[in-house]
Amino acid sequence: MAEAHRSGCPINLTLEVLGDRWSLLILRDMMFGDRRHFRELLRSEEGISSNILADRLKRLQAEGLITKADDPSHKQKAIYSLTAKAIELLPVFAQIGAWGTRHLPVTPELSIRAQLLAEGGPPMWEDFMAELREAHLGEAPARRRRGPTVRERLQRAYEEVCAKQVKSRKRASTAP
Repeated sequence: MAEAHRSGCPINLTLEVLGDRWSLLILRDMMFGDRRHFRELLRSEEGISSNILADRLKRLQAEGLITKADDPSHKQKAIYSLTAKAIELLPVFAQIGAWGTRHLPVTPELSIRAQLLAEGGPPMWEDFMAELREAHLGEAPARRRRGPTVRERLQRAYEEVCAKQVKSRKRASTAP
């Protein structure tokens, strides 16, 4: 397998696995959007086609970043889960999001999660990774939670920003 790689450089090897945009976006949607079925992943905001999605899911599975199992709630559906290897990418996603928020023309509703993860730093990332391990790997909770989960806090912040955007647009459209 090592001969199939261009070099032994860790950055190169990582890019060989994650270097295309769709693989990263699928993992993003699984981590942050809790999308675990093919049809849910197909509804990505970026508009992935079904053949590209099927190909990337196979690649991610072959690389050991996701698993595929029959969905117990529906015989004709599969459920995809992140592996421990993929969950360990959460700090990378947090850093990519923080960099993008600082340097690119992001929208408030799509950058709020990145902003909160940057502000929460490694302690928040560890909590979120524990939640992901619980949801995707079936691990027992590391500790008893008080209050909302990290996922719930990120989702609530996203929904609040979206609501503010709607109110702002309504005010702008009714202004004289």
